[in-house]
Amino acid sequence: MTCNKPQTLLKSSALALLFVFVSSAYAAPQLLWGDTHLHTSYSFDAFLNGNQTADPDTAYAFASGQPVIHPGTRTRVQLNTPLDFLVISDHAEFYGGIRDIYLDGVQASNPNILQRLAYWYTENEIRDAIDSGNGPDYFANLLPDDMDPIAAAKSWSQNTAAATPPGAMVSARNAWQRMLDSAERFNKPGEFTSLIGWEWSSVPGGANLHRVVITDATPQTARQFMPFSSADSPFPEDLWRWMDDTAKDINARFLAIPHNSNISKGQMFSQLSLRGEPITADYARQRVRLEPIVEITQYKGDSEAHPDLSPIDEFADFGLFPWYIQRIRSNNYQARPGDYVRSALKTGLELEAELTVNPYAFGVIGSTDSHTGLATAEEANFWGKMASGATPERKSRQRSQSAVSQIGPTGWSMQAAGLAAVWAEANTRRAIVDAMQRKEVYASTGPRIRLRFFAGSDLSVDDLDAADWHAKLSAKAVPMGGDLMFATDTQPSFLVSASKDPLSANLDRIQIVKGWLNADGKAEEHVFDVVWSGNRQLVDGTLPAVAAQINPETGEWDDSQGAATLQALWQDPEFDPKQSAFYYVRVLQVPTPRHALLDAIALGLDAPSVGSSVIQERAYSSPIWFKPQ
Repeated sequence: MTCNKPQTLLKSSALALLFVFVSSAYAAPQLLWGDTHLHTSYSFDAFLNGNQTADPDTAYAFASGQPVIHPGTRTRVQLNTPLDFLVISDHAEFYGGIRDIYLDGVQASNPNILQRLAYWYTENEIRDAIDSGNGPDYFANLLPDDMDPIAAAKSWSQNTAAATPPGAMVSARNAWQRMLDSAERFNKPGEFTSLIGWEWSSVPGGANLHRVVITDATPQTARQFMPFSSADSPFPEDLWRWMDDTAKDINARFLAIPHNSNISKGQMFSQLSLRGEPITADYARQRVRLEPIVEITQYKGDSEAHPDLSPIDEFADFGLFPWYIQRIRSNNYQARPGDYVRSALKTGLELEAELTVNPYAFGVIGSTDSHTGLATAEEANFWGKMASGATPERKSRQRSQSAVSQIGPTGWSMQAAGLAAVWAEANTRRAIVDAMQRKEVYASTGPRIRLRFFAGSDLSVDDLDAADWHAKLSAKAVPMGGDLMFATDTQPSFLVSASKDPLSANLDRIQIVKGWLNADGKAEEHVFDVVWSGNRQLVDGTLPAVAAQINPETGEWDDSQGAATLQALWQDPEFDPKQSAFYYVRVLQVPTPRHALLDAIALGLDAPSVGSSVIQERAYSSPIWFKPQ
């Protein structure tokens, strides 16, 4: 059940290399595609923003390839290619409550006259907001005020729960049971997996500290608990404690997946806890154990890197999303090291040198965070992330009409991203969680790029083409997510392979991003172009860009550029056996039309009203960590 692989010592006769790597005796994995972050009408923000019909049954049916009715457009929609697994991650806060109050009124036993009056007021307030089209306004007023996150968290008390609509707990229990019933109906081991989960949505002072919580428990077992919410506590440590305690009680595993670190106000990957205290070794051990992966890309932006933090990276400006989750939006966004994955990986190396444990040794996945119940990440089939902005002509009306919501994202600026790729032994709850715990996972912004990444000795590109490629490589290398520990100063090799999505564009290049600790103990970074399409040559260490060959009148692109497959055996030209380091892969497609251009063409506009017309889709591997011995 555990993914902690036994340490194995190997000797390379060819290179006289000794290294230790994390390995286990499991079958050759299969590549599974899924969405770990999807909201239905059971989420209060989804319901208030126009999704009154797409429930868990709708979500599972759509993800498994069946046609369904879109909650906003009321048209039939269907995925081009079904997913292999899905996590319905409705907010634990008000779970199913707004929906149930709107449809059936407040559920409570034997209310007195004053309670009846309060229930009547709540019911009518919610129904009036939704029926008048002011649901987004109602939602906006539920968001927190702009504050320092640590100060906001310290001011929290359980009195905060008084803002919860009356009868919400009864609704939550009923909705949770209905969701579990749905998960049981749609789970088909080996074909489609319904993973049990929810979202814990702590947002102190507008800082996004949200986690999707996933368990390998069956629906029957999951009936023994209710999802832990930020009304129970806004502090991640309290969530982790609940996960550990509940795991023991029900004999199941839990993991939490942070997302949208890009808008966390520096708190998601800070060197301080949310209580303002320095991170300790115990904190670091608990965090890396319970949060083995993070969501690096989704509709509210990309969290890999930022130009202000990685100014020498020409591709660090992808999917920027400069708005915090707070009642009054503003243009005061500031990128901080605690917001971005690459910076967090570097911080993790620095903390490991101090604490002997790395709290940020995580793998990466992508997901949609769609609030329509529809798990889609395709630019050509962008059906909106909120039902209220699901059609091209409604993209500009995504925001509410109130004064507090006039600044912020619209459907034009949102990403269609993303998907979670998992190298799992089988398409089952247990095997998928196993893969997540060993971090043999990666992220895509949408296209189903097939990515493999290994590090070790005696490697060959030919290993990738062998029928028993996984067995060959497992004997002498570690996969993405693994630790590579050398006993000599002989240099390792990195083997990487990427193949295009058959339904999408060709590949531009493969890059390897390195982070390491210098002699002063400070983390640095370098992006290497490893292999690329065409006959381009490096100029002063820089690879010329692939020009976007897109017809602005039709949205069609020229697929003569790029390559269907790119493979390379690479060694770090700056390798130092005494330096701790991480390496991860970034695969870039050739440029393709973004959903905003396609919708602008459909509307007869000269250009999208907001956002880029072109996108260079990508995939990110989980890192491999080099650990000097």
